[in-house]
Amino acid sequence: MSQHAKLLLRILRGTSDVNIGFDELCGLLIHLGFEVRARGSHHVFTKSAVAELINLQRDGNHAKPYQVKQVRNIIVKYKLEA
Repeated sequence: MSQHAKLLLRILRGTSDVNIGFDELCGLLIHLGFEVRARGSHHVFTKSAVAELINLQRDGNHAKPYQVKQVRNIIVKYKLEA
């Protein structure tokens, strides 16, 4: 199982939102076909087939838990796979 697939399973389980690394989450979104635009501390991810923008910010080395939840909802809504 690939590193992206393992991370996707962790996100979909929803039990460890506080322990998702920021760089890991960004890498997964890029792997899923998102394009990133970084301005200061904001990393905005877009994808043509997804209406929502994903705006991520660091919380130390981790992603903010509420943003991980937003990513999970978009992955489920659009049935994205690693």
